[in-house]
Amino acid sequence: MQAFTQLDGLVAPLDRANVDTDAIIPKQFLKSIKRAGFGPNLFDEWRYLDHGEPGMDNAKRPLNPAFVLNAPRYRGAEILLTRENFGCGSSREHAPWALEDYGFRALIGTTFADIFFNNCFKNGVLPIRLPQSEVDALFAQVAANEGYRLKIDLDAQTVARPDGKVLKFEVDAFRKYCLLNGFDDIGLTLRHADKIRAFEDKRRVEQPWLFA
Repeated sequence: MQAFTQLDGLVAPLDRANVDTDAIIPKQFLKSIKRAGFGPNLFDEWRYLDHGEPGMDNAKRPLNPAFVLNAPRYRGAEILLTRENFGCGSSREHAPWALEDYGFRALIGTTFADIFFNNCFKNGVLPIRLPQSEVDALFAQVAANEGYRLKIDLDAQTVARPDGKVLKFEVDAFRKYCLLNGFDDIGLTLRHADKIRAFEDKRRVEQPWLFA
């Protein structure tokens, strides 16, 4: 998993509440268990004018000009500004996979669905919860300023606006540690690789029939 320390990123606004995981990555794309390759189908039913299926050439599909992420001004955005209860619905881990594969490293909103919130941290995406008034102000500033960027510092737990205002956010200490160091569940286990290997070697000597 890619570590998250600091980010100076372009912001894209998704001004919709209760965006569920089926909207983030529709169910027909869940057949793969690889983490990569979901970005082109992020928000598939909103981004394209036709119905998407696995294996389609997305470059040839008609884009929905009304969908915000298709606007040239938000191309290359790494921070997604969201409304309340983002990531609700089913617990599919493909949702943060798709967001990360598209290029989003951080999400900012008032609230996130609990399981989705946890899955983001396990997949290198930082979800930041801010008060309603601060999120509203960010939406207004993004709309008024093309090329709007924010600077996020996970260690300091801050979001710096272009006008100099610094917003503080809370994050669980263990989740912060894992994200700063790029540790997903497997990475956490591999910290003890030497001890695991020593245990296996000992078992191989003491109980060789288990390895026959």
